[in-house]
Amino acid sequence: MSDTQKSGAASRRTRRDRFTAWEHKFSPYLYIAPFFVIFALVGMFPIIYTGVISFMDWDLVRNTGTFIGFDQYAYLLSQPKFWIAVRNTFSIFLLSSVPQLIAAIVLAALLDSNLRAKTFWRMGVLVPYVMAPVAVALIFSNMFGDKYGLINNLLSDLGMSPLAWHVNPFLSHVAIATMVNFRWTGYNTLILLAAMQAVPRELYEAATVDGAGRVRQFFSITVPSLKPTLIFVIITSTIGGLQIFDEPRMFDQTGTGGANNQWLTVSLYLYLTGWGEWDFGRAAAIAWLLFLIILLIGVINLVATRSVVADANVRTKRRLRKVAR
Repeated sequence: MSDTQKSGAASRRTRRDRFTAWEHKFSPYLYIAPFFVIFALVGMFPIIYTGVISFMDWDLVRNTGTFIGFDQYAYLLSQPKFWIAVRNTFSIFLLSSVPQLIAAIVLAALLDSNLRAKTFWRMGVLVPYVMAPVAVALIFSNMFGDKYGLINNLLSDLGMSPLAWHVNPFLSHVAIATMVNFRWTGYNTLILLAAMQAVPRELYEAATVDGAGRVRQFFSITVPSLKPTLIFVIITSTIGGLQIFDEPRMFDQTGTGGANNQWLTVSLYLYLTGWGEWDFGRAAAIAWLLFLIILLIGVINLVATRSVVADANVRTKRRLRKVAR
């Protein structure tokens, strides 16, 4: 082989090696690039654009606005209706998240036991989650009807007075929270079930040898081992619960949060301000206030639970060491 052919082959190998190095270096970024491009277009850009509009008196017809600074935020913070929406949002959130978490843990523990047809029951608890939110809201809003609802009909048959589900604020919050629990309990159950199956079985065997029953094992082994997953479920439930919209929107025929704003939530208030009053600048300000509320609650959850997770991990390692000995 001549010197020219050798140099050409060496040059091709060098280019091929260089291309291979570039491929290994940049190909991972190319694989994940579509997500970030789509997120920038449909996620980040609307967030930034909404923030800009929130400082303006926006004219939807001309698609322009006049800069007014923090006037939108000052106006909203001075409105009793906004604080009613915040109160209702937190009330519905607490009435849905706490029972939902307890029910999810209990159902996950039952599904983790030696049941027949485990796959059937696991798929069964997930069925409400895949149902359309509007369908769930329509069904339950009829169940909680004041005059012809299923629950009030049963109460009347038992000789009891019907409940004013659409008049009493607390009862309306209970009804809406029931819809949320119906949809999301199964989803959280499967997440907790996956975490339960990851708990080392040696811990249960050692506890059985020591004479601990199922209840003692559940509270001494299962629940402490689930703390990291519970924190994830709590945070996601917080984010979703504070953005609740479908259920209060479909709870009655008007979809305005009640005659006296009994179940008006922040998300519903945002919708009514934007598409009801056509004030998109103020609606954008509501969206950012809701974002700040969710961010604040998320930071509080993170700070409050970080030490809990660390303590749980330490105790789990100690139990594993005892079992190993």
